[in-house]
Amino acid sequence: MHGCGKEFATALDAMAAPRKMPARSICTGAVFSMSLTPEAIATLSRVSTATITTVLLKKGLRNVWMRGSRPLRPGQKRLVGPAFTLRFVPAREDLATPESWSSPISTRTAIEAMPDGCIAVVDAMGITDAGIFGDILCARMVKRGVAALVTDGVVRDLEGVLGTSLPVWCDGYAAPPSVAGLTFVGWGEPIGCGGVAIFPDDIIVADQDGAVVIPKAFLDLILAEGAEQERMEAWIVDQVNNGAVLPGLYPMNAETKARYAASKK
Repeated sequence: MHGCGKEFATALDAMAAPRKMPARSICTGAVFSMSLTPEAIATLSRVSTATITTVLLKKGLRNVWMRGSRPLRPGQKRLVGPAFTLRFVPAREDLATPESWSSPISTRTAIEAMPDGCIAVVDAMGITDAGIFGDILCARMVKRGVAALVTDGVVRDLEGVLGTSLPVWCDGYAAPPSVAGLTFVGWGEPIGCGGVAIFPDDIIVADQDGAVVIPKAFLDLILAEGAEQERMEAWIVDQVNNGAVLPGLYPMNAETKARYAASKK
């Protein structure tokens, strides 16, 4: 049996090695800090995922909300961070074994590469009967300063995961370990999570409506237009609360736009 485990680990190394990203591609804290400043994080923390999807929709981006990624704990605050990507594929019996947890290409090794402030985004293929991370891995992510975990899969050891206070967006929880249904193959590369393409260093925003991606090229747009969209909608809500009717208000006609512009002076 000991020999079989060694062969499994060797097979996993051979399979995963070509997928390991070159050193320059593996995410580092320096890369993340260049793309997302504290000021940008503060601004995005005031912009809802609903608003982000609306602004991006106007620019032709329709598929930015990750299906199946819901807040694990009610009331989780909105979080913002650069994406640190991880990828699973369907389980294969010679590779998805407990021995694989000691492989150089493992979730354990990936966690040690996660920089402070990142949001770990995990492609679990929507599998909901094998938990990708449990309490021990989540506790280590907290120690490394990871901002949150987002996945289209599930976690395990629910009570322990909640006890770590790591904010998690996922599709629920299950008792079996990841190797019961998945094989981990790499990190720091493009993935699909909840049917959405996520690239390393994309910007992730997650709140009570779920998790969305802001492609790096659209960051400045969201910083500029997202905050304004929030202000405009808050003004509209105030008008509704004061008895205004919706036609001509939402969406605004010319007269309403003029009144809104005057309100900002």
